[in-house]
Amino acid sequence: MGKQKFLGVCLIFFLVSIIQACTTAVKAPVSGRHGNKPADATVTSSAIVEKKEVRTFHIVDKGDTLYSIAWRYGHDPKTLASWNVINSPYVIYPGQLIRLKPAKQGAKQGRSSLQPGPVINKRTPKRKKIVAKPPAENTQKSSGTYKPTSKSGAVRWQWPTRGKLLKSNSPTAKKGIDISGKTGQRVVAAATGEVVYSGSGLLGYGKLIIIKHNDTYLSAYAHNQKLIVAEGDKVKAGQQISTMGSDSKGIPVLHFEIRKNGKPIDPLHQLPRS
Repeated sequence: MGKQKFLGVCLIFFLVSIIQACTTAVKAPVSGRHGNKPADATVTSSAIVEKKEVRTFHIVDKGDTLYSIAWRYGHDPKTLASWNVINSPYVIYPGQLIRLKPAKQGAKQGRSSLQPGPVINKRTPKRKKIVAKPPAENTQKSSGTYKPTSKSGAVRWQWPTRGKLLKSNSPTAKKGIDISGKTGQRVVAAATGEVVYSGSGLLGYGKLIIIKHNDTYLSAYAHNQKLIVAEGDKVKAGQQISTMGSDSKGIPVLHFEIRKNGKPIDPLHQLPRS
């Protein structure tokens, strides 16, 4: 009897151990956007909604302009402004949601309920033009000789710098050309226009300048070492705007793009033969 009782106790202990192992679940930690606090399954639906909104909207960050946002997503700035009911001079604010797709038919366009800050529309009283930051000191700015190109149509282009064309496998290379040179050499405006972006907020472009030439054409100058012009500056064709810097591999190069109605076109079809 003693042996049978001992075996019975062992069997009971074994069964209890198995039950405890099955009922004890080990939860893997789930990290949220705002820290490493555990999250349960109730946040799944909101996370999916947020992911969907990221594809539809861009949250304005410090230094963004409507032109830089349009450039990043490959949209025509005029179209982007229309989708968001933003009129010239296209003032936007940090934290504002910029719609990247047209609103569905029948839906009210304009500011989202999640979008902080005022949005300029037709019902907003006229106000003075707001400049995000004062123009940088630049002795090469044009005085009274600046003459903008036609509102739309062809632009007379010239080479932005001297050098040899490089072949590159970078994502940006498919949208423009890379011109090799020396660090610090002159980079000039390829045509007369207005600087609509001067900064380093676009991934893959380094220090970048975007110039608006008319309602149709924009040009961009990437991987600069020094930016000489600021947003709002009027520049003439051939005027120095920056100095050449290096790409992510440390190669001195200027990446140059031309976009027509927001879409990249081959600069070699626009620039004069050299």
